[in-house]
Amino acid sequence: MRLISYNVNGLRAAFSKPGFADWLASSRADVLALQETKARPEQLPGALASPDGYGAFFSCPTAKKGYSGVAVYARERPLATTFELPWPEWAQEGRLIHLELKDFHFLNVYFPNGQRDSGRLDFKLGYYEAFLEFAQGLRASKPVVVCGDFNTAHREIDLARPDLYGDTSGFLPQERGFLSGLIGKGYLDTYRTLNGDLEGQYTWWSYRAGDRRRNNGWRIDYFFVSSELAGALSKAWIEPQVGFSDHCPIGLELDL
Repeated sequence: MRLISYNVNGLRAAFSKPGFADWLASSRADVLALQETKARPEQLPGALASPDGYGAFFSCPTAKKGYSGVAVYARERPLATTFELPWPEWAQEGRLIHLELKDFHFLNVYFPNGQRDSGRLDFKLGYYEAFLEFAQGLRASKPVVVCGDFNTAHREIDLARPDLYGDTSGFLPQERGFLSGLIGKGYLDTYRTLNGDLEGQYTWWSYRAGDRRRNNGWRIDYFFVSSELAGALSKAWIEPQVGFSDHCPIGLELDL
């Protein structure tokens, strides 16, 4: 099973760029998860709202148009779907889609960015905690695959200049601690599990001039799987050459 995750930073904007439709068609994804779509399905062309061969699922914010949003295109018909975390304080953000598939629970998540102010950082950390509770509840019935933009680099190897960002949201100890705690609960960072400590492997680059060319980036997009799927891990990769967004796609193959 071939899974791909991509923060497109505006699905309509990405689709308008030459080559995006070709990349989409050539991805060969069984499940394609998109974050920061910034659009409702009725605002999208048919190729995105209802692509051939896929079921299309969208979660959009209810209170703030043109903000966040996630989408999943899946070839397999899900047994059940959930949109958003099941608590009121997290329910209007357009940040999560859960599909129960035959072999595992699939979660596509666009985690909050904590950079704006301390209140937003508290919101991000609270969302992390609520998400883990939700994922662990699902895990009681079958394994879990979670992907998306986590908005945090886990280790120093996961960003180009860790010495500059120790007091910056996205690399704060408490944010990194969530990812360490996730691993401590038995979730595997699939890219590191299969590829080891390769350096210079990033998924997001600032739009500042030259940052992407110099590979001055962060690895903040992930596929995690619960340890029950360890034996199914086949391949994990990053596609930095795909430049339709300030992020790039990441992928995972499972041999189920």
